[in-house]
Amino acid sequence: MRKLLLTLAALLPLMAQKRPELNDGEMHGDAPYLLEDGWKPLMTGVDLAGWHGDSQTKNEWLTTTGVMWDRLLGPTRLRPVPGAVPGGSMLNGPTGRTVNLVSDVKHGDVELYLEFMVAKGSNSGVYLQGLYEVQVFDSWAADKPITSSDCGGIYHRWINEKGVGGSAPSVNMSRRPGEWQSFYILFRAPRFDANGRKSENAKFIRVVHNGITVQRDVEVDGPTRAAMNHPEAAQNPLMLQGDHGPVAYKNIYIRPLRPIIER
Repeated sequence: MRKLLLTLAALLPLMAQKRPELNDGEMHGDAPYLLEDGWKPLMTGVDLAGWHGDSQTKNEWLTTTGVMWDRLLGPTRLRPVPGAVPGGSMLNGPTGRTVNLVSDVKHGDVELYLEFMVAKGSNSGVYLQGLYEVQVFDSWAADKPITSSDCGGIYHRWINEKGVGGSAPSVNMSRRPGEWQSFYILFRAPRFDANGRKSENAKFIRVVHNGITVQRDVEVDGPTRAAMNHPEAAQNPLMLQGDHGPVAYKNIYIRPLRPIIER
């Protein structure tokens, strides 16, 4: 008993330590949901509960324990690998072309963290509120000037059959195909007056790609290309693009946006 009491006494200072509050829009080692309080998972780690397809077309998204990429025999494909425990990754079907996946949860001002993997040449997108896209793309070893179509870009709008606006990432932080990558996104939803008219545009306060800030204070004056068909609002769901090539997602977490403290 005395030994147990001594052990508990030694642990008490550790248990009393507060978790950090790192609201500076940067990464600090591990993923922010592991370091700070207030994060809510959007994946069950078992199935697709909490998500639905954006159309009546068959939804082929699936969950898997592992995601396999083969540099030599299948560089343009991702393959699910089952395991003894339920899968914590979502993959957009056997062909990499299926419906877009929409969260049941709606969000306004939000911090979003997620991890993704693409096959060679593949393409997807993370649509905040289903309307404003942060591009997911295989930009590994790109030898052309960076554009809003590269990974980490705020995608352009599509007006009168041409691309308008958009914001290229400040630096290409892409890893090679078949490797997990991360986005940490701080997003402010559009504002509306008492009559329902938009008074302020949506804004990407930060987009952090693989630990490096690639977007800072970028306004979007309307939905980007291939957005969901619903109006801008204070609250809307998250959408993951599923029809442009093999992509996998995991560790998707959100929490309410906090004011940034500049360091």
